[in-house]
Amino acid sequence: MRRFVSLYVFVLTLPLFLAGSVWQARRYTALQRDVRRLEVVQEEWIESNKRLIAGIGLLSSAERIEHIAIEELGLMKKQPEDVLQVRIEAGRGRTDG
Repeated sequence: MRRFVSLYVFVLTLPLFLAGSVWQARRYTALQRDVRRLEVVQEEWIESNKRLIAGIGLLSSAERIEHIAIEELGLMKKQPEDVLQVRIEAGRGRTDG
């Protein structure tokens, strides 16, 4: 009798183990698909960041800024002798009184 109970329990639990194994395999496959999709998205972000960094480098170049200042804004580069420097020494600021 005890032998039949063990066999009965084994026969009932075997399909549960198989179903659990199938469920786990499907879940693993779905997670693998998600990881691949996220890796593609990550690569797109990396490429986008590279393009943006290159654009920042191009837009912030000194030659470009100087060209815009002179050609579009009508600014002129000052010579060092044309620049007036004002120095305020510590302790010689405003006095109240």
